[in-house]
Amino acid sequence: MPTIQTTYLGDLRTEATHLQSGTQILTDAPTDNQGRGEAFSPTDLVAGALGSCMMTIMGIVARRDGIELTGSGMAITKVMSAEPPRRIARLEITLSMKTPDPLPEEARTKLERAAHTCPVALSLHPEIEQAIHFRWNEE
Repeated sequence: MPTIQTTYLGDLRTEATHLQSGTQILTDAPTDNQGRGEAFSPTDLVAGALGSCMMTIMGIVARRDGIELTGSGMAITKVMSAEPPRRIARLEITLSMKTPDPLPEEARTKLERAAHTCPVALSLHPEIEQAIHFRWNEE
């Protein structure tokens, strides 16, 4: 059974529907590639998928180990290749991790390892540089 149904709406816009939940996402081509940039571009979704996957897998490990991560977040920067063909060259993610109490180094290492081995990170082409930085309980 399909997971997603996508329809081309014209003018470089698509609408993707997650079939199990009915949730919809619009995409537009970015302004630097003939688009309106009024929604996520497909490559933005790749960048967002990496970040969401990292946080989700860290959340699974944290839940299992009794660690609270609510309020943690990240900043994601997608860098496109300057040379043809057009592709993602680098994804820069800075995770700002919030925990009620400082975590021991062992717990932080376990969570960081989980992020680096999330399914999206392991599925991306090895030529896409993944620059991942963690900040623990910084303001």
